[in-house]
Amino acid sequence: MYNKFMKHTARILIVEDEVLLAKAMAEKFTREGFETLIAKDGKEGLASALENHPDLIILDIIMPIMDGIEMLKKLRGDKWGEHAKVILATNLSDTEKIAEAVELSVFDYYIKADLEIDELVERVRKKLQAK
Repeated sequence: MYNKFMKHTARILIVEDEVLLAKAMAEKFTREGFETLIAKDGKEGLASALENHPDLIILDIIMPIMDGIEMLKKLRGDKWGEHAKVILATNLSDTEKIAEAVELSVFDYYIKADLEIDELVERVRKKLQAK
């Protein structure tokens, strides 16, 4: 979607195995004017990211098939993916996993229990404007 004020509608990829949360996030981002894509695990998320080149990826850490850290490592191994903007989402306060993610150049991270979807939308909007 293009309009005269923006180059394009920002595309957000939500990689989240909690189906209800992923749908709620996608609905909120869509209502706020974003294009949204959903993947239920890291394997699906990686394929979608490399195919669709989203403007930003919201990536859960703990998921089946391929977790978020593994997906992020594989994403960073791709020419496009090495610079993809990623916000890591977790229910963990596991500093070791967060430190590992920071080494892989995450754009930001948040603890799911500490952040409302409205706040996440505002955080994403600010991050994308800071390009």
